[in-house]
Formats: sequence, C-alpha cells, structure tokens
Amino acid sequence: MDKLRKEMSKVIAVTNQKGGVGKTMTSVSLSACLAKNEQKVLLVDLDPQGHSSKAFGYRNMNEYPLSMREVIVSVIDNQNIDKNSLILHSDEGVDIIPANISLAGINSILERAMCRETVLKRFLDTIKDDYDYIIIDTNPSLDNLPINALTAADEVIITVQAEPYAVEGMADLLKTIANVQRNLNADLKIEGILITMTDERTNLSKKIPMDIHAAFGNYIRIFNTRIPRCIKAAESIGVGESIFKYDPKGAATRAYESLTKEVFLNVQKNHKRYQDTNIR
Repeated sequence: MDKLRKEMSKVIAVTNQKGGVGKTMTSVSLSACLAKNEQKVLLVDLDPQGHSSKAFGYRNMNEYPLSMREVIVSVIDNQNIDKNSLILHSDEGVDIIPANISLAGINSILERAMCRETVLKRFLDTIKDDYDYIIIDTNPSLDNLPINALTAADEVIITVQAEPYAVEGMADLLKTIANVQRNLNADLKIEGILITMTDERTNLSKKIPMDIHAAFGNYIRIFNTRIPRCIKAAESIGVGESIFKYDPKGAATRAYESLTKEVFLNVQKNHKRYQDTNIR
C-alpha cells in the first residue's frame, strides 16, 4: 500500500502570471472535490495574499504559528520545521500549508539562497508520500515562487480568463515553463489550459475559447470543462468555504466536479486498474 501511495501521489501547480484568472478558485475547488472523493489532499498556498488559506476558514494569521515563509526559511537554513504545527486541517478534509503577507518579502531571501529554485521541492519531497495529491496555488508573477512551484510539480494547469487579450502574456508563461522543463524539471507536464469566468450569453465568451484553441490547441490540451462566471464562487472564499460546501448544486460547482473527473479521477481509475492487475 505504501508503494502504491508513492506511485499515485501527484504534485499539481495551478498557475498564470496574471491575477484574477481563477487560480485560487481552481486550486481550492479541485482540492475540495478530490477530498470529497476520498483522496488525501494537501493544498499549498504560495500567494502572500493567502486566499487559499482564507478559503478554508483561516482568515487570521494569528490562528496558526507557521506558514510558507517559515517553510522556505527552514529549508534554506537546513533546519527542521514542526510539520504538525505547520499543516492545518479543514472540516472539508483538505490539509493546508497556509500563506500570509509575511511571504511577500521572501524573494530577497530566495535570491541569496543556494539552489533557490528547488527549495519548495526539497520540502515537499519530505511529505509527498503522505498525500495522494498536492495542489499548489501560485502567486500572480513569474518570480522565484512560481518557479519553485513548477520545479516541484509533476503537472501544471494554466488558468485563462475568458476576456479580451487572454492569449497575450501566455507566451511568457509558456517560455518560463519550457525553461523549467529544460533546466530544472524535465518531467514537468502541462496538464492543460482551463478557461475560466465564461458567460455563454456573450459573444466574447464564445470567441475567446476559439482564440485559445487556435493559438495553442495543436500542442497543448484545452480542457473540455469551462468554468462559468459565478457570484457565489467569489462569495464562498469570502465566507471561508469551498464552493462545494457553500453552493453544492451551483453551476460552478458542477463545472469543477466535471473538471476533477476529467483530470484527476480518471487517473485514480487507471491506478485502480493497475492495482487490480498486480493483485491478480
């Protein structure tokens, strides 16, 4: 069983250098849906805004003694960190490594660190076998934090909002991913592009997916699932609940259920098939 858990564990980075494109909502919702489907999930908040932490009810940094800043410093200084104090537990079954504003100045520390791109990977390697999935919610930039996320990840999901000029800026992100694949993490795979905040009543939300398919569809997977714009989705993070708890029958919830099946639960079925074959 321990061997199977190790083979099954996946680290997934959800990324885009732009803000407001659904990274946090996707990270939180996928984590919640996986946990709902009896997967052991760790959500790593790598954004100084700490929205993923707040989405599961941890609004006040005084509620937890340790955060991502202490993780990074502990790895750089080659010091142990109390993982029991670090990892928070939500009532939705998702474990969380929180982040807060103290992470904002971490780039200056990382710049001086040896092998600065691998700091997060070195830490996650110590806990990876305890989880089926580790989801990383990245900050909106292309600085050391998302580079660390891509270096630590097995796969990356790119979220793109259905808005004008959505395709612009993707070239820089894809170039960064390619550089990470070439120099730091040859096994990193682009799981796909997820189109978020769509409104099928508008011509724009019909045009943007066509533009994305035309620009990238020949060599990058575009998820069939699209995430609709939904007020309740934004409200859910504000009240400290995932969309699955706050609006269990809503359109965004159904979309994230579909995405989870499209990306993750099929992987679980394949592993179950593999397990059954080897048991025989």
